[in-house]
Amino acid sequence: MHHALLLVLGLLFAVMLLVLLARRMKVAYPVFLVIAGLAIGFIPGMPLLHLDPELIFLIFLPPLLYEAAWYTSWNDFWKWKRPIVLLAFGLVFFTSTIIAWSTSMMIPGFTLALGFLLGGIVSPPDAVAAATVLKGMKVPKRLLTILEGESLVNDASSLIVFKFALAAVLTGSFSMQEATGQFFLVAGMGIVVGLAGAHVMYVVHRFLPTTPAIDAALTVMTPYILFLAAEQFHFSGVMAVVSGGLFMSYRSHEVFQTGSTRLNMLGVWTTMIFVMNALVFILIGLALPEIVAGLGAYSIADGLRYGLIVSLITIALRFLWVYPAAHIPRWLSVKARRDPSPGWKGPLVISWAGMRGVVSLATALSIPMMMSDGTAFPQRNLILFVTFVVIFVTLVFQGLTLPFIIRLIGLEEIDDIVPAYQQQAGIQLRLDLAARKLIREKYEGSEENELIEHYRLSLEKEIGSTERQLETLEFHHQKEEIAFLNKMLLEIYGLQRKELFKLRKEKYFSDEEIRKAELQLDLNELKLTGAGH
Repeated sequence: MHHALLLVLGLLFAVMLLVLLARRMKVAYPVFLVIAGLAIGFIPGMPLLHLDPELIFLIFLPPLLYEAAWYTSWNDFWKWKRPIVLLAFGLVFFTSTIIAWSTSMMIPGFTLALGFLLGGIVSPPDAVAAATVLKGMKVPKRLLTILEGESLVNDASSLIVFKFALAAVLTGSFSMQEATGQFFLVAGMGIVVGLAGAHVMYVVHRFLPTTPAIDAALTVMTPYILFLAAEQFHFSGVMAVVSGGLFMSYRSHEVFQTGSTRLNMLGVWTTMIFVMNALVFILIGLALPEIVAGLGAYSIADGLRYGLIVSLITIALRFLWVYPAAHIPRWLSVKARRDPSPGWKGPLVISWAGMRGVVSLATALSIPMMMSDGTAFPQRNLILFVTFVVIFVTLVFQGLTLPFIIRLIGLEEIDDIVPAYQQQAGIQLRLDLAARKLIREKYEGSEENELIEHYRLSLEKEIGSTERQLETLEFHHQKEEIAFLNKMLLEIYGLQRKELFKLRKEKYFSDEEIRKAELQLDLNELKLTGAGH
């Protein structure tokens, strides 16, 4: 056990060094993760690591889905809900169906149920991969929103397809009509359970005397609680996690009211998700020799051929779906025509950004070893091998070429987007007006306190920074006056957070710029309270 743990830690350290190399080379780190997973499989003497497939599903998928939901802008999601739904549900079912049919025809001994199982695994693109590839590039806001929203919802829809296909393989029976009805039932009730559970966690965070450490720990527990609660009633744990994550994200300004709590959570979740991404690829690397050895009647060449064909099918199907989905609704709906046409460049980027990643890999690893009657699960190793090939091809090939395509076609913003600097100026103006209003209503008679008067003048004249004011005045005034100023500033920051929530509901400023303003408030608050507040 100690040897295995030391090995995993060593591999994790090596993978992190590769990620640092990726940053230096300005390459998306998921590309290096999949290469590292492949390299680990070829290291001689690597021990086999056996983990319960259900445990892999439970450990990795709920937090990955919850984190994706947390950083999804609900306003942007709702604005572009039509293309997101068409991709997240329509394309997933379309891809799963074609892959199921083609693999059952192409691979000897591959049933339609196994084809749907594979289709459910490889159909969802990975948001982390797309985001890291597109980071720092000039990509229209609409495309980023659609890719993020699609990745969130299609993880849920593909995992439901996977669950139904897995049940069909285990039971040996499948009814499309019954499965369709069950799909809407388990998905809908999963959403209900997720929202109910999220309300409970909201009350715990909002009204109990939690600390930043407890809040962070509770947020780590929340996706597991939502997932297990829904699965206990045989509903969709995936939809429960996604819906609960969206709710908690939207109400985060009320739930987490201190800057130290939010910054602490940011550090915890960023680290946890990064480590989970790396661990999944390490696990597949350690399992690769056994997977290859267990291909049975299929050779490595057969597995590579099937994997390449499935990769080409998934890439081609995305093009076949994205272009009609981008333009046909504009022909049918007057409302859709109000938005600027995406042209051919936007759909091209969305089509080429369909890289598969950690969710597909974790889902494939969760396939059980044995059937309910004790026999080996049919074609498990082949499905794992094909999945890894698809991830490798899409991440490495598409991931490395996508930046060149974006530069080649000269992609530009097509929507009427308010420039970032203008949004920041508008947000800061609203925050300063809210602060001045509070001072006039509650602290108008405090002119004798030089610190408060100095802060009021700084709002009026827009000069100096808060940090410089505190450093300058701390040595010239009494501690009581400083404490009084700090109390007022904390009230102002609380009021400004409420103002940010109003701005979010007004939908004029982007959630990204509002989050930047909120982060600045958090940092300002920490100057006064310290990290332990």
